[in-house]
Amino acid sequence: MKEAYFAGGCFWCITPIYKMYGVEQVICGYSGGDEKDPRYEDVKAQRTGHRETIKLVYDPAVVSYGELMDIYLANVDPFDKDGQFIDKGFSYTLAVYYTDPYEAAVAAGKIKALEEGFGRQAHIALEPFKFFCEAEEYHQDWYLKNPEAFEKEMKESGRR
Repeated sequence: MKEAYFAGGCFWCITPIYKMYGVEQVICGYSGGDEKDPRYEDVKAQRTGHRETIKLVYDPAVVSYGELMDIYLANVDPFDKDGQFIDKGFSYTLAVYYTDPYEAAVAAGKIKALEEGFGRQAHIALEPFKFFCEAEEYHQDWYLKNPEAFEKEMKESGRR
């Protein structure tokens, strides 16, 4: 099993996408900042330097890192520098946290191809992975625990 880390705006909104593609686990959390135990309220208030991030635990024999990148890019707005959809602020900006040179090369190639295809600069940070802080339990599988609120969030955010 391998792990991948993507900041794609609201972690509630991108969690179920990966569950449909054979990813073993999708865990909501925070990455990118230096604080070792950030709380949701502080991350959301832009006080920690973290982004809402998902940790994917996957089998590369089932789904490749390149496929995970394709899914990621198809489910975010790569040209929004201020956040994602209605969620604005640094904690909702896009980032790919790579764990090795292979991931860095694949992600950079996918981002470059996207930019060339659209003729625009994407606003996706490509950063080395430092660490991941798991979010509070109520964030995990939020879409299953709160299906009506999740659908409302997806519609109001502009993701649907």
